[in-house]
Amino acid sequence: MIIKELKLKNYRNIGQMQICPSGGINLFYGENAQGKTNIIEAVWLFTGCKSFRGAKDRELVRFQETKAKLSMLYNAGGDETADIEIETRRKAFAGGVPLPSPVQLMGGFNAVVFSPAHLTLVKNGPAERRKFLDTAICQLKPSYTGVLRAYNRALDQRNSLLKDIPYHSELMDTLDAWDARLCEAAAVMTKQRQAYTARLANAAAEIYDGLSSGAEKFSVRYALSYDESAGDFAENLRRARKTDVINGTTSVGPHRDDLEIEINGISARSYGSQGQQRSAALAVKMAEGEILKDVTGEYPVLLLDDVMSELDAGRQNYILNHIEGRQVFITCCDPDAVKRAAVGAKFHIKNGKILN
Repeated sequence: MIIKELKLKNYRNIGQMQICPSGGINLFYGENAQGKTNIIEAVWLFTGCKSFRGAKDRELVRFQETKAKLSMLYNAGGDETADIEIETRRKAFAGGVPLPSPVQLMGGFNAVVFSPAHLTLVKNGPAERRKFLDTAICQLKPSYTGVLRAYNRALDQRNSLLKDIPYHSELMDTLDAWDARLCEAAAVMTKQRQAYTARLANAAAEIYDGLSSGAEKFSVRYALSYDESAGDFAENLRRARKTDVINGTTSVGPHRDDLEIEINGISARSYGSQGQQRSAALAVKMAEGEILKDVTGEYPVLLLDDVMSELDAGRQNYILNHIEGRQVFITCCDPDAVKRAAVGAKFHIKNGKILN
């Protein structure tokens, strides 16, 4: 997956910009608030997803303009074109043909993005890591979205019953039906999550080994919310029923599981330094790209926003000079990092323009 040309018009602080990037490393550097991240964000929109910065569509149009336009020429086994027009909402085109929804771009152009916001993958609670797993699996297996919906629907119904049962004891008998539906979806979710985590663990460990120059050991493990020695999920659900009725919520299941990330055998979330946590999140996101490559046959474009902050020179050197075989877009503010980049294209961004 290679971007050959990117054109932006009236996007964020960018009036007009045309980029013909290198097929390898592309470094976008300059001071803060000059438009570097805007370029990364624009590329990400071609995956069919919303802004990874949480912005609404209308916020993407340049101030005092009515419409933004993004165009991309990329190679995915052959040259393809895609366009996005933004007014109050996004409209997408593939090969000049309008699509019913920007979501229809998914599968045509693949990318993996890392930004400071993704540090929550390590720093925050289990919900962030479950969301990461489910999103990553959905990219590989769109049918998984139906499993998620089924599970969440059954979970909502079960939790509603748990709250009503203290006042209507006759409803207790109806729990069995919802438990069965919950268990059916949970079995698929757990299997898919565990399989994905196994692949992720191998790829992320190798990447982290490169980032740390072999000085630190990285591991990822899928952690169930219940003790397997006490039986399967259905049995644990039955055991927890009395407590669940008292608390009015379901205490075990995939919605309570976690992805445990450790460095040298201890929790990266609790004990990792800022640099280690950033490296851990980066290793996981880059590993996501490795899995996509294994499945689709080609690397997604790797988008690394403000990745250099809080990384020592050795880790920066790995990112700048040892990521091979794929196209990478990197933004940074550090002039020294620019000097350390031995290969690739460099773009100095100022006030939404390329200076060189």
